[in-house]
Amino acid sequence: MWDLLQNESWLGEEELNRMMFSLFFLHLSRMELASLLHDLHLSTSSEEEPLPFLPPITELLSRLQEELNGSPESCSLIGRVEQLFLAADPNWLFSPASQDGGWAELKAAYASLISALIGCAALPLCDDDCSPLSVAAYKSIPARATAVCTALTALLRTLGDWEKGVGTRKGATSLLIAVAPPICVFAVTHFQDQVWTSTASRAAAQHLQEALLSAGGWRDSAHLLMGDTEESRGILGEILHILQPQLTKDAWQRCEAMKLVFAWTLLQVTRPSLSPHLPHLLPPSLLFSDHHRPENCMLGVRCLHHIVLNTPAAELRQFNRAEVLYQALFKHLYTTEAAVIQLVLACLLDLLLILEKPPSCSSSRRKPCRHDDVLRLILTHMEAENKVVLRRVYAAALPAYIARMGVAVCRHLRRLERVVLGYLEVRDPPEETTRLKMLEALQKTARAAWPRMQCRVNALLRCLLRLLVDVSSDTDLCDSLKQQLMDQSAACIRLLDACSHGSVQHLLQEVDSSCCSPEVLGCLATVTAMTDR
Repeated sequence: MWDLLQNESWLGEEELNRMMFSLFFLHLSRMELASLLHDLHLSTSSEEEPLPFLPPITELLSRLQEELNGSPESCSLIGRVEQLFLAADPNWLFSPASQDGGWAELKAAYASLISALIGCAALPLCDDDCSPLSVAAYKSIPARATAVCTALTALLRTLGDWEKGVGTRKGATSLLIAVAPPICVFAVTHFQDQVWTSTASRAAAQHLQEALLSAGGWRDSAHLLMGDTEESRGILGEILHILQPQLTKDAWQRCEAMKLVFAWTLLQVTRPSLSPHLPHLLPPSLLFSDHHRPENCMLGVRCLHHIVLNTPAAELRQFNRAEVLYQALFKHLYTTEAAVIQLVLACLLDLLLILEKPPSCSSSRRKPCRHDDVLRLILTHMEAENKVVLRRVYAAALPAYIARMGVAVCRHLRRLERVVLGYLEVRDPPEETTRLKMLEALQKTARAAWPRMQCRVNALLRCLLRLLVDVSSDTDLCDSLKQQLMDQSAACIRLLDACSHGSVQHLLQEVDSSCCSPEVLGCLATVTAMTDR
């Protein structure tokens, strides 16, 4: 054949070289295929017939599955599977032996083969929920995962090209949709930076995910999961079906990867696609949030917060789901893990809007509600807290809760005053986050509950004046931060003056100028001048 091509004068040199290389690769690939079929006892080839009669692809896939499941050292066979997907004729690879039930049989055969491939890089299971496995337990996983990712990438690229071409004309009912869910789960398991991955395995898994998106014409992972039309439907339901048996109360802690795959999947899905799958998404999230390990608890709270933000309020109220969420989150306010409390407070703020109206928008009687319960517990913990990291978390969350309470914050003014006074007296270097947040909280309180602030002006004003003096004499503070603290303090003083109908003016006149720096006197003069106007 090569001699005949060389004798064709109409072929250019470049095209001739390309055709000769294609023929060489085709010859080599058929030899590889013949060798693979012979090794699997599916070939009757001989020296006179070097190219075998091809059996039905389902028979080959079944034998490959048996070999992969029965071979403890199957990396070499995985490489040959990759060559099969790269070299064999796509019409033979992806066409059923018969049209009657043939597509279902072909999908089942590919699903079984993919399951066997993925099983070659399966993660070991934990014995209990007390502690994760050591790094040594995952020593062999990255190399196996890399080989499997490479083989599956070859399959997806060949399948994607075939389905975009002749596959649709042959009546295929999307073989890609059948194989995509387990491949997606495997890719997500291995492209994350975890103890069972390496740089090479993460790169291979990322390439596998990209090949999956390209094969199906999906824009990104969210489009892959949710879809948008009948022609481009998502695979979220199928992925949850795969994960569901491993996300039960007794099973989810045995495999470290499953919770991460579930969380990745959930966080990709937004409304309105999340609601139909809520019965399958809510229970695992609650299980994670209820775990004693902080990292699992935080993962669960993030999942719950995503559900709250992306599910209609009516659906969360149905079957008392919102109340279950509230009780599950509220108990975490008693923990001492700052990272957990930070996530819980943010989630509760959004969940409370689903459970009830904001107190500032309720009826004139303004009955106590869950907002009061949360704010009361926050203030109680803040008053006795001495850990800097927890004080920062509480202080950062307080302004938003005060703004939500509105005038109903009057029910908590006594405890709130003690908290504000206590927190403003304590330095919080280097960024003074706590003091700035407490000044913001005081301003929101003064605006919302101004009729009740007059009796508290004296104590608050003394605290703010001490703060101004301390800040002006603090040499460790940068000029911008010092100016920010003084500006916020001045804003609080102006609000207190407005709440007390100008009585702050009289008190400021009694300030001994000899005890104050020029910066403080200038700040107070600015307050007085703006108040006069």
